[in-house]
Amino acid sequence: MAWPPPKDPFADPLDAVLAEIAISLQLPPGLHAKAVGRYEAVRTYIERPGSPLNGRVACFYPQGSMRIDATISTRGTDDEYDIDIVAEITGRDDGPEALLDDLGAALAGYPVSKIVRQTRCVTLYYADGMHLDVTPARRTAYKEKEGVIAHAKKGAGAAPGRYVPMNAYAFGDWYTARTPTEERFAKALNERLYEQAGIAFADADVHDVPEQTPLIIKSVTTVALQLLKRHRNIAYADETGRVPPSIVLSCHAGHAAQPGMGLADMVIRQARWTARAIDEAARQGRLLSVPNPEFTAELFTDRWPENQTQQQGYARHLHTLANGLEAAQRGNVQLEDLQAWLRVQFGERVVTRSVKAFNDRLGRQVKAGQHGYTPKGGLFTPAKPAITGSLASLAPVAARAHTSMGERRFS
Repeated sequence: MAWPPPKDPFADPLDAVLAEIAISLQLPPGLHAKAVGRYEAVRTYIERPGSPLNGRVACFYPQGSMRIDATISTRGTDDEYDIDIVAEITGRDDGPEALLDDLGAALAGYPVSKIVRQTRCVTLYYADGMHLDVTPARRTAYKEKEGVIAHAKKGAGAAPGRYVPMNAYAFGDWYTARTPTEERFAKALNERLYEQAGIAFADADVHDVPEQTPLIIKSVTTVALQLLKRHRNIAYADETGRVPPSIVLSCHAGHAAQPGMGLADMVIRQARWTARAIDEAARQGRLLSVPNPEFTAELFTDRWPENQTQQQGYARHLHTLANGLEAAQRGNVQLEDLQAWLRVQFGERVVTRSVKAFNDRLGRQVKAGQHGYTPKGGLFTPAKPAITGSLASLAPVAARAHTSMGERRFS
C-alpha cells in the first residue's frame, strides 16, 4: 500500500503547537543514551557470578514505551521517566513469588537510590529521576517470547501468586510494523529535539543519520500516543488509584495508525478510538476488554477498568480533548482561549514552554517575510507590532470573540 506523502509537522499552527508540546515530553537525547547504557549494566549485574540468576537469563529486552519509542515523563512530573525491561528466566520454577524474590536478590546491592519489589517487577530508582522496571518472565511456548510474568503481592493476607500470560516482544513488533518511520516528520521533530538539547543533528536524510544521533521520534502515530499519555497523566495527576494503562493506549494507537495524517488529526483519531471502544462496552453493560493482538491470552485491561465509573470517566476526558481540538481546527477559537485550554489538557509548564517555542518560530518567520496559516487558510498576524512571546499575542484574522472549545470555555 502506498501511503500519502508525510505532512510538514509545522505547516499547520495547531499541529505546530502540539509538536512543540510533544518535543517537551520526550526522553532527552542524553537520557535516552543513558537509559540504553543502564539497560546493559543491569543485565550484566543480574548475571554476575554468585547471583541467583547467574546463567539463567535467556534474554533481556525492552518492553512497553521504551520498546516502541513512546517514553514520556512520569505521571505528575516533568523530569522523571520509567523504563520497562523484561528478563526471561530459565531453570527451576518454584512459582511466581520465588521468581520475583530471585530477581530481587539478584539486584540486591545495585548502586541506585532505592530498589523496590513490586507486584510484577522490581524497580530501580536512580538519583536523576529515572526508574527502571525489570519484569521477570518465563517462556511457555516455542513461539518467540510467548510466556508468562509473575504476579505476587507481598504481605500478610496477600492472595497466592499467579502467572499472567504475556508476549510484549510480539506486541512491540506488531506496533512497529504498523507505524513505519515517516521521514519528513521524523527529521523535522528530531532536529527540534536535538536543538533543544544543545546537540547538532546530522544534516542528512533520515536513513543516513548516524548511530550517535538516533531517531528518537519516528512517526505521527507515536507522537500522538505520547500526547494522549500526557493528557491522561494530567487528568489523573491527583488520583491515587489505577489509571488507564499506557499499553491500552498503545494498542489502540497501533490499530488507529494511518501514516501521513496531521498530528492534531491523529490525536483526535486515537482519542475517539479509545473513547468509542469504552462507549460501546458501556452500552453492552461490560468493561473494556483489550487483548494483545499477537497473543490474545494476554489481556491489557486485566487490572483496569475496575468498574463502569472508571471507564466512562476516562471516555469523557477523551471526548473533551477531541472536541476541543476539532473546535480549534474549525477556527472557532481565540488563541488566548486555546492557550489556556491546552494548559488544562497537557499541563501548565509544558504548554507555556511550547507556546513560547511556537511564537519564537513564528516570530522568525514574520521577520523573514514568511507567514503561518490557520487551518482554513487565513493568515495568523501579529496582534501587536512586535511578537511578545505569548500565543495570546497572536490572533487569526476575523477571529470570533468567544469559543466553547467543544464543551466549555476555559478562561
